Amino acid sequence: MSNQVQIRPITAAETYTLRHQVLWPQETPDYIKLNNDDQGHHFGAMYNGQLVSVISLFIDGNVARFRKFATRPDCQGQGIGSKLLRHAMDYARDKGAQRIWCDARAVNEAFYRAFGLEPEGNRFYRGTIPYMRMARDLQEPVL
Repeated sequence: MSNQVQIRPITAAETYTLRHQVLWPQETPDYIKLNNDDQGHHFGAMYNGQLVSVISLFIDGNVARFRKFATRPDCQGQGIGSKLLRHAMDYARDKGAQRIWCDARAVNEAFYRAFGLEPEGNRFYRGTIPYMRMARDLQEPVL
């Protein structure tokens, strides 16, 4: 399926529906907006003409951070999010980032480890959801 997926730049506003539905459906739609969304690089994965996965990338010098990575539940486990994350990591490296990190939900640790990200520091919570910071160097291409 992932070979039928197109990755393209999108606006921050185009990420909001999936961010809300997938990540924080119990919150108000404004909860998923970031103060610095206008400074981000936002990408979407299109499948059958529909936006099914989104990620927002923020580059600060030689460090990149991805946030609000969300894939529609019925499209998870099919390689779509993996293709989108690879794209964001390659983009960050191409823009000069030497390291990338995210605050990952602990339940997704194995997914991020598959991309070479490793936990840093202690778990923390947003509400009742456990998170951990995960990071990796970007000198090598993402597998």
